[in-house]
Amino acid sequence: MSKFIIAVYVDNKFGVLTRVTSMFTRRGFNIDTLTVGETESPEYSRITISMSGDGYARDQMINQLRKLFNVKKVELLEGDNSINRELALIKVRNSEKNRQDIMTCVDIFRAKIIDYSSSALCIEATGDTSKINALIDILRPLGIIEMCRTGVVALERGDSSILNK
Repeated sequence: MSKFIIAVYVDNKFGVLTRVTSMFTRRGFNIDTLTVGETESPEYSRITISMSGDGYARDQMINQLRKLFNVKKVELLEGDNSINRELALIKVRNSEKNRQDIMTCVDIFRAKIIDYSSSALCIEATGDTSKINALIDILRPLGIIEMCRTGVVALERGDSSILNK
C-alpha cells in the first residue's frame, strides 16, 4: 500500500466539497488529509487529497472524481514532479528543564516559536510529512499539550498549472 496525492480543481461553489468527500465515503475509501482553498482564479478551488491504497484504488478514485459535476481537472501529483508541504502548530510544555531541548529541536527542524508563555511554547513547522512526523516524535517526550496539522498541500513542479493542461 502506498500514499498518493491527488489535486482536484473544482468550481468554487457551495456543496462541491461535500460531493467530493461523499464519493470517497460511498466507495469505502479513507482520506488521510484534505486541504481546500481558493486558487489564483477566484471561480475555482483546489482540493488536495492524500490517501493510501494500491494502484487500483488510486485509479478508481481519479476516474470517479473526473465524473463529478463541478470537477474541472484531476491530477495525480507524483513524487519527483511535485512539491508538497504541511504546516503544523505544536504547543509544548515550557519549563526550565526542557526549554533548551525544545529550542534545539526548533533550530534543527527550521521551525519557529510563534508564542511564548511561562508554561507553554507554540511552535510552527512546515515541511514534508516525514519532517513533521519526526519533529512530533522528538517533542512528544518533552510534553506536547496540543497540536493541529493542515494536511498536505502540493503543486506540480515547473511553470504549468494543472488547470491549463
